[in-house]
Amino acid sequence: MAQSLRVHNFGVSSDGIGAGADQSRDHPFGHVDPEQLFTWARATASWPGRTEPGGSRGLDDYVVRDWARNIGAEIMGRNKFGPQRGPWNDHEWRGWWGDEPPFHTPVFVMTHHERPSFTLSDTTFHFVDGDPESVLEQARVAAQGKDVRLGGGVSTVRQFLDADLVDSLHVAVLPVKFGSGLRLWESPDELLDRFHLDVVPSPSGVVHHLFWRK
Repeated sequence: MAQSLRVHNFGVSSDGIGAGADQSRDHPFGHVDPEQLFTWARATASWPGRTEPGGSRGLDDYVVRDWARNIGAEIMGRNKFGPQRGPWNDHEWRGWWGDEPPFHTPVFVMTHHERPSFTLSDTTFHFVDGDPESVLEQARVAAQGKDVRLGGGVSTVRQFLDADLVDSLHVAVLPVKFGSGLRLWESPDELLDRFHLDVVPSPSGVVHHLFWRK
């Protein structure tokens, strides 16, 4: 089967906003509180960062569990890796992911300012300058036949959607409005020319939007 490019557990507000302005090292999502975006996922038994037993089961847990299924590589934008802009002037700081990143695969960070790759635990970060098509090709090779996950952020997902490279997309819509910030869409209907869509409400209040290519 062909390798798919998949987006998973991507949280947005009911007005389509997935991140805020004024990103910094202490505020990866800018003025947007990430707890509002991810509380539903962190409550599940399958949340990758869970260090204690327990957590909820059911629909939310099912979609969180799917995050790692058959994934061989990840693509992310530079702003998901860290808040630095321009040339890399601090090589000592190695992103928001700590010494044990949750990816467990090669990660391709899209940037116009390349830097040497490095490895934390079993995750190697590669910093690549290229258009979505060329970066996806590198990730597919590294994935060794498995699928590639497109991790975000908002601008990067939009880039790959605009290039018509995304095969499936899971967006968790939260029952909150942020008003301003980086917007994934004005309406999910914008994608219906290329994707089928199932909309599944969860008891947690999240509404899961599941897109797959026509």
